[in-house]
Amino acid sequence: MELRDIEIFLTLAEELHFGRTADRLHVSQARVSQSIAKQERRIGARLFARSSRKVELTAIGAQLRQDLGAGYQQILDGTRAATAAARGTTSTLTIGLHGPQVHYYPHVIGLFQARHPEVRLRVQEINFSDPFGPLRNGSVQVATSWLPVREPDLTVGPVIATKRLVLMVAADHPLTARSKVSMEDLADWPLPYSAAPIPEYWQQTLVPTHTPGGRPIRRGPKVSTIQEVAAVVAAGEAICLVHGDAADCYQWPGLRYLHPYDAPMGTWVLIWPTAGETDLVRALAQAVQDSGLSGR
Repeated sequence: MELRDIEIFLTLAEELHFGRTADRLHVSQARVSQSIAKQERRIGARLFARSSRKVELTAIGAQLRQDLGAGYQQILDGTRAATAAARGTTSTLTIGLHGPQVHYYPHVIGLFQARHPEVRLRVQEINFSDPFGPLRNGSVQVATSWLPVREPDLTVGPVIATKRLVLMVAADHPLTARSKVSMEDLADWPLPYSAAPIPEYWQQTLVPTHTPGGRPIRRGPKVSTIQEVAAVVAAGEAICLVHGDAADCYQWPGLRYLHPYDAPMGTWVLIWPTAGETDLVRALAQAVQDSGLSGR
């Protein structure tokens, strides 16, 4: 079976419409019909059930689609990689991640690199004190961010992780002696907040000004990095809401993580400049969707 015939078959299996398949592949509808008929003669069975109203894969057609799909993608990836190597032009996609997030998402990174072996995926760390700056100055092309994101120039992409917020406290903090804690307890101790100006609506996720019951929450030390957050918390100067993955990654001496029974969920997404959306950015977003990390 020729590569072009495989492409026609797989496209028709996706579109289930001869006209759309022809338009997508920039060939005539007759060419699509001829290719499918040739494949059916070679195999000795119908691959599609056609009627005046719809086109459907037969059982044999569905099996052929499954068997050919992965191999066809490997051929495309290999050809693309060889072409890039011959030209000496390997593309780079720079992604901005917070802290150790590169270790959170090996599946999505692996899937993207398997699909695009000619692309170098470069990781740059970004801090909560400047969450959107690297996207706007061009040092990264796509980044992770917690929700909400209400920036008119940025596109909010797929969800990459969802996990309940936790409370970082000093190991000997009075809250550690309680059988349970709640978001109302935030009113009794100060929370650290960003030393640099960041959107208040965004900071509110981890540094709310009031408890769910309406009690005011004090703001305490100014911080610029997660290391500074950990330092003031371990010293007993503040307590801090953090995303759930922090409890797994920041197991530093002098810290404990508590789980308020009414803590909200924290959601991470991909974001990128709307004006800077590229095929590679869309490919990374697709890898996030296909990897099934949403809700992790």
